[in-house]
Amino acid sequence: MHDIRFIRDNPEAFDAALAKRGAEPVATHLIEADEVRRASATRLQEMQNRRNEASRAIGQAMAQGDKDTAEALKAEVAELKQTMPAAEDTSRAADQNLEALLAAIPNLPADDVPEGADENDNVEVSRWGTPREFAFTPGEHADVGPALGMDFETGAAISGARFTFLRGQMARLHRALAQFMLDKQTSENGYTECNPPLLVRGDSLYGTGQLPKFAEDNFRTTDDRWLIPTAEVSLTNAVREQIIDDLSTPLRMTALTPCFRSEAGAAGKDTRGFIRQHQFEKVELVCVCREEDAAAEHDHMVKSAEGILEALGLPYRKMLLCTGDMGFGARKTYDLEVWLPGQDAYREISSISWCGDFQARRMNARYRPEGEKKAAFVHTLNGSGLAVGRTLVAVLENYQQEDGSVEVPEVLHGYTGGMTKLVPAR
Repeated sequence: MHDIRFIRDNPEAFDAALAKRGAEPVATHLIEADEVRRASATRLQEMQNRRNEASRAIGQAMAQGDKDTAEALKAEVAELKQTMPAAEDTSRAADQNLEALLAAIPNLPADDVPEGADENDNVEVSRWGTPREFAFTPGEHADVGPALGMDFETGAAISGARFTFLRGQMARLHRALAQFMLDKQTSENGYTECNPPLLVRGDSLYGTGQLPKFAEDNFRTTDDRWLIPTAEVSLTNAVREQIIDDLSTPLRMTALTPCFRSEAGAAGKDTRGFIRQHQFEKVELVCVCREEDAAAEHDHMVKSAEGILEALGLPYRKMLLCTGDMGFGARKTYDLEVWLPGQDAYREISSISWCGDFQARRMNARYRPEGEKKAAFVHTLNGSGLAVGRTLVAVLENYQQEDGSVEVPEVLHGYTGGMTKLVPAR
């Protein structure tokens, strides 16, 4: 959500920033809607004030024996009571109209975000690790996985496309990866483990920006709740409608949860394999902090995700997303892309975004700066630390052997009950 006062004071700068994201200018339209809102609010306030004044004057007139004045005032109050509901409706509609207009506008990009139309204009910042040289042609995980317990057919038979049934050693490796990630984020990177709800109200999805624009990308229940597409929703909304007294230390949270996405906008993409599923697990990272701490927290979150890939020995590259490829609520985003030798390509495994106060305004999440009476909006950040399924894919492809087995990264041995290799069923 945007600050209408900023837009009124800086209409040209606001439209220029939106133009970097390929959006049409809207400042003039928003200012006009705000003028209608303010005028209707002023009119309603004037009517309320006059009603109160007239009501007090009735008693004074009666005390002075001025019945004619008292009767005239009573008639005026009665008329105001009849006309005020319509004025209240008009004011409420003007508020809702402006809020709906503001809610549909994406966040403004940070100054150092490169301009571009799509992922082809993203900027590579760095690389880590050297892709392994194979003495054989490496296979994709969708070919390597089935003999090791990655059962696509059963998943589809039970639930349809984009669902997978993991068995035995494959399920154990998946669990090991998730527990390793969670332990590392909590013990080394300062994140507090949380176990949040998987079902949320629409207000929560609105708060983090998934609603109303991306409703079709999410699953809705019959009692008007929503399955979370990411734990970002639950964790970030943990501070909704609050004023935090002390935010001198950033609030860092993490959670391992199932995530659910309809993938409505991904028709035809990654239909084969385990890359893009309707249900998957992810270790999410969320930070709530002051504006002055946000840049450092963004770097910390990126390093927290990078540390998982480096500990697993998985080569990756860090990309700074351009304006045309950033998410709706992001000011600045880094993607980590892991090397998949079976696909001979880098693929996204983590997206780490700084949202500024965009989500906080939608959630009304604030803190009280030291020495100041007025509360300020918090800044929020979120990222994957990491997507468990995609990490499983990366391990399968990078650690595959010519005989179809897959070596388990050494750092996971303490989580697999002694299992050091996935062996194909014979």
